[in-house]
Amino acid sequence: MHAHRARVADLIEERPLSARSVLATALLGADQPRLTVAELVAVASLFGISGGAARTCLWRMVSNGELTSDGGTYELAGHLLERRERVDEASRIDDVAKQRWDGTWELAVVSLDRRSVADRLELRRAATALHLAELREGVWLRPDNLDPQRLPTMRAVLDRQCVHFHNAATDIDHHAVRSLFALDDWARDAIRFIGAMQGELDTTSQDDTSDSFRFQFALSIAVVRHLQLDPLLPAELIPEDWPGLQLRDAYRRFDDAFKQRMNSAFRTS
Repeated sequence: MHAHRARVADLIEERPLSARSVLATALLGADQPRLTVAELVAVASLFGISGGAARTCLWRMVSNGELTSDGGTYELAGHLLERRERVDEASRIDDVAKQRWDGTWELAVVSLDRRSVADRLELRRAATALHLAELREGVWLRPDNLDPQRLPTMRAVLDRQCVHFHNAATDIDHHAVRSLFALDDWARDAIRFIGAMQGELDTTSQDDTSDSFRFQFALSIAVVRHLQLDPLLPAELIPEDWPGLQLRDAYRRFDDAFKQRMNSAFRTS
């Protein structure tokens, strides 16, 4: 294994990818949220998934409302289309650290007397997607420096379970922010991902094996997942060497090269 791959092995999902995961990820990462059946079957074949298994999975995804089908083309729908929006935001968002922040915070405080386990999990997923951190049970907060209308489906989950406070003042210090948003852990893993993607860009021309393709596919999934966990804090609250913008720049270059490789696989399959 290449040294740069070994350094991120613990951050990448090692289990074999399911047909659904491969097909969904291909659509999530495509320039447009739609691909032909031939293109999707070609991607699946690179992971040892037969054409029949891929077509059966596509049919199931349509039945589950995750895809729509029209004339041999499949397009994201439902919650997968919403995930695509989150992926796009995470990988393409401007450097919010450079935007002005007035020093206020937004809070979401649970207001329901009773909540099911499903409600709690739904709120945690929504708050995480919106880049809020949990101060204590039922109290979520972040600097008020992002679009309040972002990810409306996730915002609706908070609206159902919480009361909101905007333009709030707080005496949370930088050390507490660093811990609350796990800044050191995120930055450490971001640097490892940057090195891995640069390593792939440096070695792709010499490594055209299916193992290399599968690793890059899994690396792309892991990097996007990590980007979605960037707390998107203002400059006043992050270290000077924060690698958020650097990770996005590296991912754009890596993603462009990987898509070219995937398009080549479509043409030769």
